[in-house]
Amino acid sequence: MFARRIVVVGTGYVGLTTGACLASLGHRVVCSDVDAAKVAALARGEVRILEPGLAELVGEGLAAGRLEFAVGSAAAVAEAEVVFLCVPTPMGSGGAADLAAVESVVAEVGELLPAGCVLVCKSTVPVGTSARVAELVGRADVAVVSNPEFLREGSAVHDFLNPDRIVVGSDSQDAAERVAALYARLGAPTVLTDAASAEMVKYAANCFLATKLSYVNAVAELCERLGADIADVTEGMGFDRRIGQSFLQPGPGWGGSCLPKDTAALMRVAESVEFEFGLLRETIAANARQRERMVDKVAEACGVGAGASLRGVRLGLLGLTFKAGTDDLRDSPAMAVAGLLAARGAELVAYDPGLRGDEPGVAELVTLVDDPYQAAKGAAGLVVLTEWQEFRTVDWTRVAGLLEGPVVVDTRNHLDPDVLRRAGLSWRGVGRTPVTP
Repeated sequence: MFARRIVVVGTGYVGLTTGACLASLGHRVVCSDVDAAKVAALARGEVRILEPGLAELVGEGLAAGRLEFAVGSAAAVAEAEVVFLCVPTPMGSGGAADLAAVESVVAEVGELLPAGCVLVCKSTVPVGTSARVAELVGRADVAVVSNPEFLREGSAVHDFLNPDRIVVGSDSQDAAERVAALYARLGAPTVLTDAASAEMVKYAANCFLATKLSYVNAVAELCERLGADIADVTEGMGFDRRIGQSFLQPGPGWGGSCLPKDTAALMRVAESVEFEFGLLRETIAANARQRERMVDKVAEACGVGAGASLRGVRLGLLGLTFKAGTDDLRDSPAMAVAGLLAARGAELVAYDPGLRGDEPGVAELVTLVDDPYQAAKGAAGLVVLTEWQEFRTVDWTRVAGLLEGPVVVDTRNHLDPDVLRRAGLSWRGVGRTPVTP
């Protein structure tokens, strides 16, 4: 496999991971961004994204001379063989994906791309976007390819270098094969298809995962009403190879940077072709109900009753990020539950090992403290919202002495109920029988 001259436009979560990993595979990569300060920091090897292995990979790429950073895309693409678009596609009006950043970059570099260059849409985009990009470029000598990413925050580097599959879609077989060849060293199964199908794969996969999570949360509620144990139920389900064991963990709802916007975007796509996607609509609605249900669970645990006001009730929160191992608050179910608790009047004190305290929106919602014990002090209850491993090693006897109300609501089923029981605490999980001292 020949090393390629690659430009990655955008140094966010997907772009930086893509650029650093492609450089580690032996390609020569330039990552461009409009933020000059960010580019300067990255050029010094300073990575501000909390992602295991990413800073090390960036450092190795810089040291080897295979990875560079540049301000702006125009100059960077002059000698590129492949250009990856890794710019944000946030949820826009009515749930549709906002393609302003994609279209802006295409307008900037379209005429500057070398003849024979391949333009790759790596960002998650609606079906038909690659065709739209090809129209905007308007050049027969530049092929457009869809190559969706399947990276999980907290394990993105591992996911990139150990993929389940590589999906590449284009109307040009040669262009698709050139992009697929970039990943040849990884030895992953490769799906070569048309651009529209490649774009659909990403949405279909994420929306299926969201549906699976909403389903297991509904089953967990049913378990609570019937006296069954969701942990045993999902274990029994997971051994069925048709179902699998992943995404069977109940919690406070799904969130993050992908599932909420991708489910909303696919709903809009379905509506655009007059298809009533009732299953997906209910998946989204069930997720909103799950967050409300967690608030009712907390209220009941504190003795005020479901739906009752929490005015004047002090609560300690463990975790605010959308998942452990990240500092990402985008569409975090933990933040959503915290917001609902605050709306009912609760006074919130929170600890999250991934947060620095200067994140937008946090200080307005909660008082952020430096350890779990400060969060517990004087609280009517403690609520686990993110599954940080650190929370398993807390001194729960000490916590019991600090809490005003000796109850822990574990929305992730993350803790060992017996450990809390021995510490004199009541444990309330999701889909499981409460445990009391």
